[in-house]
Amino acid sequence: MNKLNFEPIWFDSLGAKSSCTLVKTPDVSVLIDPGVAVMQPSFPASWAKKLYWETQGRLAIKRASRKADIVVISHYHYDHFTDFDRALYKGKLLLTKNPNNWINDSQRRRAEHFFDNASRAFGKVPLEKVLQKRRKQVYDNPLDDIPRARDKDFGDYNHRRRELFRKGLKWFRNRANNWNSAKWIPELKFNDIEAKFPENKEFKFGRTKLRFTPPMFHGIEFSRVGWVFATVIEYGKEKLIHSSDLDGPIIEDYADWIIRENPNVLIIDGPITYMLGYLTSKITLNRTIANALRILKESDVKLVIYDHHLPRDPKFKERTREVWETGKQLNKKVLTAAEYVGKTPKVLECKG
Repeated sequence: MNKLNFEPIWFDSLGAKSSCTLVKTPDVSVLIDPGVAVMQPSFPASWAKKLYWETQGRLAIKRASRKADIVVISHYHYDHFTDFDRALYKGKLLLTKNPNNWINDSQRRRAEHFFDNASRAFGKVPLEKVLQKRRKQVYDNPLDDIPRARDKDFGDYNHRRRELFRKGLKWFRNRANNWNSAKWIPELKFNDIEAKFPENKEFKFGRTKLRFTPPMFHGIEFSRVGWVFATVIEYGKEKLIHSSDLDGPIIEDYADWIIRENPNVLIIDGPITYMLGYLTSKITLNRTIANALRILKESDVKLVIYDHHLPRDPKFKERTREVWETGKQLNKKVLTAAEYVGKTPKVLECKG
């Protein structure tokens, strides 16, 4: 009998943007990424339906929060966190993306607002009263942490890729300057809430381990939307990974990491195929599919929840066909969250 269990609370396949998941062990209950947002204009449903699904998702997340001891926020996009709901966060240990570095400018502003709300709600003090002076840090080139992706041979595309890296590194150094010039938002501890920054750390609760990665690119190298962290939850020989927004993953080194971790259950977002030709390319899509196939073939994963970003596109099954087919061939379950709970993804219902 499994001692590590999970419940998909809300995902894109249920009609609103989210990847909120409740994970339970005999020791602790963890709610990951308690946020939800309305689907994009191109999603094939009426505005009324989109608002209804977003409302249903928000209510489901609030209900799930009552069962949770810990709330994890992998980054500050509104489909991954709620700003602000006192009841959702009261009495919880918050393990949140560090707002002080490895963060883009818009998410830093959102984090400031979130922590200001938390500080006022639970500490009766504005955030500006608890901000600290920062010690300046030196930040290395993040490409050094992903050597396989950095050195990958793309043939005719290599020249274009080097230019993207050059511009990306300039953008990154500007972000690092911003981090060093801003005040430090500290971890918070008040009577009814505690907030810690968990990147690259491990926490133990009885026999349960929660481990968190260092910051990872949100999608492609130097993605302008920032960084995230992934969550690993272990109980005995059971292991679940919630990878947050790695977009499939695009980056080969992140696929290598998942294969080494060898989880029983993998919750991973898919490529943003609904933006193919706009914010993503065929080359990127092919990388993502290749990495997903490697994870299926080279790990012992039994169940993959392949959702978020992906089921915003009526053609998502066609565009990632090899992944679904390979799962079947290997007798591994690859499902959207909707399919996992016995429903049809909303985008396919609307398409039909």
